[in-house]
Amino acid sequence: MNLHEYQGKSILKKFGVPVPEGIVADTPAAALQAARQIKKNVSCESFAVKAQIHAGGRGKGGGVKIAKSFDEVENFSKQILGMQLITHQTGKEGKEVHKVLIEQSIYYPNSAGKIDISEFYMSVLLNRATGKNIIMYSTEGGMDIETVAAETPHLIFTEEIEPAVGLLPYQARKIAFNLGLSGNAYKNMLKFVSALYTAYVESDASMLEINPVFKTSDDLILAADCKANIDDNSLFRQKDIAAMRDITEEAPAEVEAGKFDLNFIKLDGNVGCMVNGAGLAMATMDIIKLSGGDPANFLDVGGSANAENVEAGFRIILKDPNVKAILLNIFGGIVRCDRVAQGVVDAYKKIGDIKIPVIVRLQGTNAEEGKKLIDTSGLKVHSAITLQEAANLVKKLV
Repeated sequence: MNLHEYQGKSILKKFGVPVPEGIVADTPAAALQAARQIKKNVSCESFAVKAQIHAGGRGKGGGVKIAKSFDEVENFSKQILGMQLITHQTGKEGKEVHKVLIEQSIYYPNSAGKIDISEFYMSVLLNRATGKNIIMYSTEGGMDIETVAAETPHLIFTEEIEPAVGLLPYQARKIAFNLGLSGNAYKNMLKFVSALYTAYVESDASMLEINPVFKTSDDLILAADCKANIDDNSLFRQKDIAAMRDITEEAPAEVEAGKFDLNFIKLDGNVGCMVNGAGLAMATMDIIKLSGGDPANFLDVGGSANAENVEAGFRIILKDPNVKAILLNIFGGIVRCDRVAQGVVDAYKKIGDIKIPVIVRLQGTNAEEGKKLIDTSGLKVHSAITLQEAANLVKKLV
């Protein structure tokens, strides 16, 4: 589950990771009030107005502005709220902005009147190859890490952490040293890294990315941004985090699929597929590709599929105008093929005239009964016995 920046920062703050003073707002008036409250708390002279969407590159798309007065806070909020923000991560359609984060500006001089700042990159995530957590960091903060990796890979460092042991003091010191810090900035970075790793573990995150980690002119270390992704499988024990879910940022089809316990991911192809089991679903997508088609989705109805789930799956797939055919591939192990077949028949009757070809392959428990249900239904459904037969039908019909 992805989180907004302000939500991720609330988690960081809970575990002692320093973040700038900020308040989220959903109207220009609320943004103005937030700026006034922040000025009372930290006595800052300017503010950052930041669009809250689940995507990076907001600044380049016009979603981050620095306001030097209360009037500018209100005006920038009017510009950003409601805009369709397009970044390299949103696609051409962009995302509508419903909230802005008003934050203290951290570009301020030190006691000697000098601006002395640095920006770093840091993320905590799982290295699936080793089964260990890693902290990835770089002196090149504020930039796309993909660009840094491609053009200057020697500037990216990693520190691997044994989960059973946790982050060791020497590892935090190594990170601060590689970032070129000294004095109070060095000491504050040690605390920052330790708190960030604790936040990652305790919140069941699959990734915490801070870009940039900011060193202020007076040597404070702050998380100037936060991209947080939480492991969906942990949400049963992370009730407060689960409540942060923003379904307006998710694909409507995926949200609807979740209501019926369907595992659905939208793709860009022309053949819709509905399968039980992730492994079989991947094989089905491969056979569609090899047959000359392109998968329009990944849809796993699970081992306990019933007529209601199958009908819901059909409705979701049919909402995609790019779909030219549907391949239903069910192996009856736990699930009974006749129940799935009944779902297909019910879906046809309730949805009405389905104008695209539907290919059904049933194997396993009650497969013969399921095939008989479909064959005697009078529906325009193409039956297949083997996966290759199903693939050939896809090639013929699409």
